[in-house]
Amino acid sequence: MRRLVIAAPGSGAGKTTVTLGLMAAMRQQGYTVQGFKCGPDYIDPTYHTAVTGRPARNLDSWMMGSEAVKTVLANGCQGADIAIIEGVMGLFDGKQPLSDEGATAEIAVLTESPVLLVVDCSGMARSAAAIVHGFQTFRPDVRLAGVFANRVGSEGHFRLVKAAIEQTCGVPVVGFLTQDEALALPERHLGLVPSVERGELDSFFAELGRKVARTIDWETLLSIAEAPALCSPAPLIRPSRPYRVRVAVAKDAAFHFYYPENLEMLSACGAELVYFSPLAGEPLPDGVNGLYIGGGFPEEFAAELARQTAAKQSIRAAIESGLPTLAECGGFMFLTEQLVTTSGEAYDMVGVIPGKVVMKTKLAALGYREVRGRKGNFLLPEGETARGHEFHYSVYEPRSETPFAYDTSGRKGTKPDGCLVHRLVAGYVHFHFTSAPAMAERWLAECERVKRDG
Repeated sequence: MRRLVIAAPGSGAGKTTVTLGLMAAMRQQGYTVQGFKCGPDYIDPTYHTAVTGRPARNLDSWMMGSEAVKTVLANGCQGADIAIIEGVMGLFDGKQPLSDEGATAEIAVLTESPVLLVVDCSGMARSAAAIVHGFQTFRPDVRLAGVFANRVGSEGHFRLVKAAIEQTCGVPVVGFLTQDEALALPERHLGLVPSVERGELDSFFAELGRKVARTIDWETLLSIAEAPALCSPAPLIRPSRPYRVRVAVAKDAAFHFYYPENLEMLSACGAELVYFSPLAGEPLPDGVNGLYIGGGFPEEFAAELARQTAAKQSIRAAIESGLPTLAECGGFMFLTEQLVTTSGEAYDMVGVIPGKVVMKTKLAALGYREVRGRKGNFLLPEGETARGHEFHYSVYEPRSETPFAYDTSGRKGTKPDGCLVHRLVAGYVHFHFTSAPAMAERWLAECERVKRDG
């Protein structure tokens, strides 16, 4: 099966634009395309899903581990003709600056996937070859198979860049895009605006695909995308027994940051997932035994969420009655008493966690987290560990003390974190269940126990 890692020397929306253009162009050519995103990213995969028509997935070697990366790739590729794996940040940027752990390069090596390097060629010609040569020789086991020239000034400019790179580096330059502000993707504090908020994107993808298709050397592109066979598809969890419970999942424009594997692992354990929209005023569904409120952008919808009194009351009553609940980042923010915007406006939220969250104009936290459970945490018992990440512009200001849910370790050291309230585990960490598959079973076992005890 063909697959291709789309990487770049640094971060930025240009790589995503090229990735989406290639996906759209391939679909226009009749290929079934499966999208993947390296690293802990929820937003870019929403675009991959929108353009390919297939659920996109993340590949993160630090959070998931190497075997899970291979399994998720193999499972996701079923029925696809080609996998397009978009990189994270620069090709060699990962967990820390002294290794490739968690970097796109590590994913390329683990999955034996060729790399297409997207180079911003604005304002350069032969210098582009120096950039490619550096990335080509930095780690020889990363197979840099081709180059895409982005943001060139004209077709003539592209020919200069192409000649320089192919002469010096011996790899093909397979296509180009000119500088075009109409192709820019809108951004805000956490990156791109999620596709779920942008409405109809078909015309944008169609035009982007046509632009890429006009410049691509299809024969060469498909040739460099040839890669060794993947491992066989396999389940990510083999539960000890089935759990007959129903778990409500908040999912709408305000709450949609979920790793598909987390949800699939719950389903594989026997849980029935019931989706509802707090943003639309939908109360907690009847007869559920657990609740999952993932991340998202509650700050962008604070006024609308504040108006949904019945939905908030149903969630609060259920949590206070002992419903086993996990709330991550945006979900955690939603469960506090107030959300205060950068302009100082305060909006009432669910109110089950004492205190408020205050939006900041600067990044409050970013990075991977090693998480160690504390006493009373049914998801992650004392001493048990899992992995995840944080990325947020808000801070939590507690009104009174609540037990911490876990300890988190990152670049700035270890600290107590999260909140335990009733049977609620809440905090800024986004967990990836493949890092600790027992989390899924523990959660559902607690749901089952509460269901049984009434």
